[in-house]
Amino acid sequence: MTLSIYVDGSGGENSGYGYFVKETGESYYEKRKGITNNQAEYLAIIAAMEKFAQMDEEIIIYSDSKNTVSQLNHEYAINSEQLRELARQAWSVMGKIPNLKIVWIPRAQNLAGKMLGS
Repeated sequence: MTLSIYVDGSGGENSGYGYFVKETGESYYEKRKGITNNQAEYLAIIAAMEKFAQMDEEIIIYSDSKNTVSQLNHEYAINSEQLRELARQAWSVMGKIPNLKIVWIPRAQNLAGKMLGS
């Protein structure tokens, strides 16, 4: 089975992040004050990976943040030290998940965004 995990995060007034698993309906959301949109997107991906790292299934993480997806897939440079630190955290977890893909999707297709009400 493939797990399709949709992630989303937002900065600003109501900042937080979370994920939604299409196959199981499981969801997670955490409010976190004082983070940017990019930090929230990274934290959502890290939370999802940490939760499902022990599973043998193929995992596809869907995010509507082209920046974050491209940075984690080594396609874009990371200019912010704070984001670089989050990317290092993400890469260390990614190394433990053999069948992992992180894929960009348009915002309208992001089930987590709909579920998290952002």
